[in-house]
Amino acid sequence: MSAAISEPAVSPVLRLHRNDDVVIARRQLVSGSRIAEENVAVSGLVPPGHKLAVRAVRKGDPVRRYNQIIGFASRDIKAGEHVHLHNMGIGAEHGAFARDYAFCADVKPTAYVPAPRTFRGIVRDDGRVATRNYIGILSSVNCSATVVRAIADQFRRDVFPQALADFRSVDGVVALTHGTGCGMDMGDAMTVLRRTLGGYARHANFGAVLVIGLGCEANQITALLGAESLNEGDRLRTYNMQDVGGTAKAIARGVALVREMLPAVNRVTRSEVPASHLMLGLQCGGSDGYSGITANPALGDAVDRLVAQGGTAILSETPEIYGAEHLLTRRAVSREVGEKLVARIKWWEDYTARNRGEMNNNPSPGNKAGGLTTILEKSLGAVAKGGTTNLVDVYEYAQPVTSKGFVFMDTPGYDPVSATGQVAGGANMIVFTTGRGSAYGCAPSPSLKLSTNSELWQRQEEDIDINCGEIADGRATIETVGERIFEMILATASGQKSKSESFGYGQQEFVPWQVGAVM
Repeated sequence: MSAAISEPAVSPVLRLHRNDDVVIARRQLVSGSRIAEENVAVSGLVPPGHKLAVRAVRKGDPVRRYNQIIGFASRDIKAGEHVHLHNMGIGAEHGAFARDYAFCADVKPTAYVPAPRTFRGIVRDDGRVATRNYIGILSSVNCSATVVRAIADQFRRDVFPQALADFRSVDGVVALTHGTGCGMDMGDAMTVLRRTLGGYARHANFGAVLVIGLGCEANQITALLGAESLNEGDRLRTYNMQDVGGTAKAIARGVALVREMLPAVNRVTRSEVPASHLMLGLQCGGSDGYSGITANPALGDAVDRLVAQGGTAILSETPEIYGAEHLLTRRAVSREVGEKLVARIKWWEDYTARNRGEMNNNPSPGNKAGGLTTILEKSLGAVAKGGTTNLVDVYEYAQPVTSKGFVFMDTPGYDPVSATGQVAGGANMIVFTTGRGSAYGCAPSPSLKLSTNSELWQRQEEDIDINCGEIADGRATIETVGERIFEMILATASGQKSKSESFGYGQQEFVPWQVGAVM
């Protein structure tokens, strides 16, 4: 009888760089246990995903993770102690932190693959490629939101199975409503709203769009169409409730128009197209101490694979790259691109100051419970979603993304607002990492969810598409999980439903950024 072969023991901690002052607990560490490879004894409890000091740090000195500063000791920290809110922070009282932007220092040639991959996409008449085929109903103003939702409800497959029975190539009819459009300033706020609505109205994943207004709102439909160079036709119809006689008549008119649109929208087929037609929006929400170790770098690996195919990936959430933007400016293809990113950072510093806030007022309570202490630490993990290729351009919120490769779009950190801007810019898929279990989906662009740890996967598998926690468990590498993500991106782009789609997420997550004053 042969002896069983035992697997090598996995260390209870993860070291990310030889120069780091901390390591990350793979599981809960109890007081008195010894971490042999770090030659340190644990003092107190250290929860999974949290930081353990491996050397003493004096009060006021920087603390490093990823070989980057993540904060400053607010009191003396001893080797073996839990490092978190009680002994580390960031701000004037903790020490200075200067970034070296080193524009373009890390630019390198992009290694394109000689044999590009394909997916089964929908090629529109104008050559754009879609991953889904929806009819969208947009409200110009909050006042028409009830009508918009009532129309879309008439075509819900789960309520009225026969409504779309003859239109199997139509993925659904979705209502995208919002809480603004009137009572707002007519400057930047209106520009951003119209740019967002315009981006959705022309999105490749919509086979047709219906825009409905009230009639007296600030965001007049005619002005919206003019500002966004949109023209009415068979695939874009509009009307105002006040012009057709009120709620019931507006609902009936909308239902009739959708029925007129369905036959043409249904006349599509999927065909093999290059992966270069994919544009990913990158998101993370409910982050934890594992985010920057597992799901985010694995997604970054998938992004590198997509860029090598000639595709596009959009990193966003400006408040959540704050303190790590110097890692992106080093990858900027030109000083001009790098300066555009720095300009957005400075805009945010002014924006938060005007609203009596600060950029360091992050992470969220859930992030902190998961082991993230400062915005620097969170940001350093968040930028890993962007992979390692060159930063080729920087866009403002909801601007059309026209460059190929890795780009940045300025958005808030709030996930639905951020992803709304990315989709308006043209993203035909979202990939979303989470360590706490964020509930999110997107329409019209499918959204994949990646868990950062295996405990979340086991607890909430019905909402998660891929478990990246295997990396922290020592059962997989960043590269193998990155390849798995990339393959699922191709399959989902070809029509395979994501888990958030199966639950009907997406319509409530349309949240345009309201930047201006409510009047």
